[in-house]
Amino acid sequence: MEQDHTTLNDADLDLLYDPPPEHIQQGVMSELISFHIDYLARATFFCLATGRENGLDASPRGGPPGFVKVLDNKTIAFADWPGNNRIESMRNLVHDNRVGMLFLFPGLMVFMRINGHARCTSDETICRQCAEGHQVPKTVTIIDVREVFFHCGRAVSRARLWQTSSHIERSSVPSPGQMRAAMTQQGPEVAEKIDETYHQQMNQQLY
Repeated sequence: MEQDHTTLNDADLDLLYDPPPEHIQQGVMSELISFHIDYLARATFFCLATGRENGLDASPRGGPPGFVKVLDNKTIAFADWPGNNRIESMRNLVHDNRVGMLFLFPGLMVFMRINGHARCTSDETICRQCAEGHQVPKTVTIIDVREVFFHCGRAVSRARLWQTSSHIERSSVPSPGQMRAAMTQQGPEVAEKIDETYHQQMNQQLY
């Protein structure tokens, strides 16, 4: 039997939810101030949301503390490092420059969110500014900040994200090698070789 799922509109949502408290609304700022910069100096991971007419994309970004560079109180930048070469985020930005960034801080019950407009560049000066050690990226994404605010950490608490008891046992789900072997209709010996290479790449071939 089909269920009738009602689609909610703005008026329905207004009836269901109270307006955000004043301090929450005041916390949405149009530029970085000192405590935003303090958090960015310690940030090691965020998810980047982009999109265009044919769909949306969300992808992870990570690096050592401070890998997201603060250029000024309205502008930040981060390097692109080797991944799966889909470069979907950069391709999306060619067509639609809107971005959303969600920062997670290991051990802390707080998120930071940045929304803005972004562009990719291969300018040598900014690429060198975003280098990690002797590794200079091919491209850098520069974000013009439009909104920055902190988000409560209830989702982290509900997920028990930082508790070791919540860590997933590797053997409880298929490995990268097993998944790739299944998709390409190959056997378990191929899966083992893929897993061995995969772990080497994840730990040693970062740049």
